[in-house]
Amino acid sequence: MSRRNPTFSIEKWLEYSIMLAIWVFFRRLFMKSANKGKKLAVKMVIALVCGLIVGFACILLRENLIANGQSETWTTINNILFQDITAEGATSAIGIFYIIGQLFVNALQLIIVPMVFVSITLAICTITDTKKLGRISSKTILTFFITTLCALIFAGIIGAFVYQTGAFNAVNASDIAIKEGTVGTNPLTIILSIVPNNFISALTNNGGVLAIVFLAVSVGLAMNQLKEKTKTIKKLFIELSDIISVCLSFIINKFAPYAIFCLLTRTFAAYGIDYLRPALAYVITVLVALIAYLIIAYPIYIMVMAKLSPKPFMKKIAKVALFGFSTSSSAATLPLNKQTTVDEMGVSEQIASFTLPLGMTINMDGTAIMQVIAAIFVAASSGYDVTFTSMAIIAVLALIASIGTPAAPGAGAVILFTILTGMGYTNDAALLSYSLILAINRPIEMLVTSLNVVGDSSTSIIVAKKENMLNEKIYHK
Repeated sequence: MSRRNPTFSIEKWLEYSIMLAIWVFFRRLFMKSANKGKKLAVKMVIALVCGLIVGFACILLRENLIANGQSETWTTINNILFQDITAEGATSAIGIFYIIGQLFVNALQLIIVPMVFVSITLAICTITDTKKLGRISSKTILTFFITTLCALIFAGIIGAFVYQTGAFNAVNASDIAIKEGTVGTNPLTIILSIVPNNFISALTNNGGVLAIVFLAVSVGLAMNQLKEKTKTIKKLFIELSDIISVCLSFIINKFAPYAIFCLLTRTFAAYGIDYLRPALAYVITVLVALIAYLIIAYPIYIMVMAKLSPKPFMKKIAKVALFGFSTSSSAATLPLNKQTTVDEMGVSEQIASFTLPLGMTINMDGTAIMQVIAAIFVAASSGYDVTFTSMAIIAVLALIASIGTPAAPGAGAVILFTILTGMGYTNDAALLSYSLILAINRPIEMLVTSLNVVGDSSTSIIVAKKENMLNEKIYHK
């Protein structure tokens, strides 16, 4: 006689109901931030669709006018809407779409240097109490570095494989004028650019990302050493960070949809709709890479570095990953992540209180993966050659960028633009690829957040286990 399964009891039903109620509570608690992201995503999608429709219509109009011997009419339209007004012989052109798109690009370039410098400096300043948490700090940062480095290598392998298949390549990319990048023929010249010979000139060069990072780290370490003596300048940096966040929010939320529409329309009108094809390959590649890293890499880290079974971790961290996915915010996920890590994983609150907020600032495995693949996609779809050296430099820049990415709307996209600028990927096709990433990156950013918060929790467990501050009974419960 078969026995009835006691799992499906009223008590279990009540338990699930309570869990659902808790989930709804937290959902409502952070609905405001999530709704903002959804509104921006809708605007981006609308801009993408409208840009494609209008751009395709321009292509049909151009071909029809030229075929009927009315090329002069198209020339007039092109001069009014799409012409690069800085090009030779374009003194009488208006170039409305070019101007709007270029203003957006200039605004992004304007924000690059202060955002990178301020955010990294403040990130370094968060590591203050070295006497009490000296070992914990070093082990936490080392684990962050190892996991991010593995993420970069993984992304580089995936990106290189897809690049070799030609899936990222644009059609007729050879017809596009390529601008020279900042990387010289000898890859060792990149070392010379790390330490600038002039503080002010380094801050005025958008392409000198490594120099800016060097200055930010140096200033951050000096501020740590001087402690209370630098509280005034630290307050200034915090206020500058707030100003940058407001400016960045305006650029991305208010300006970006219109700029994306103009960039897409102008570029497709000039080059054709065939350049949209590699974007699908980018989305699929990044999503597959992120999911694979999420379900494979973190269990391995728990097994190898913490000598624990990964099953309890993956089971308990699932709701944190889902919450991070729904809110697309590491900050909004922090309370739930801390509660789960401490109460369900058995991590000491002292370690969790240090590791999780710090990880939210500087540990971004998902961001690093996205930026490497995105940079390779932009390079390939824009007609640039992707070599082992260029991928290595992209990885270094992505490592630095992932550390300095601030918790602001669209910050990851702007940091990606920093990498592209530093590599010299700045032609029209590169701007098109970048605008496509801005428009379709919302689901990717949601999954990126899941990886970031899961990585923070896994690091807390690893450090706690090494410091004998992990309650294994709670962990295995």
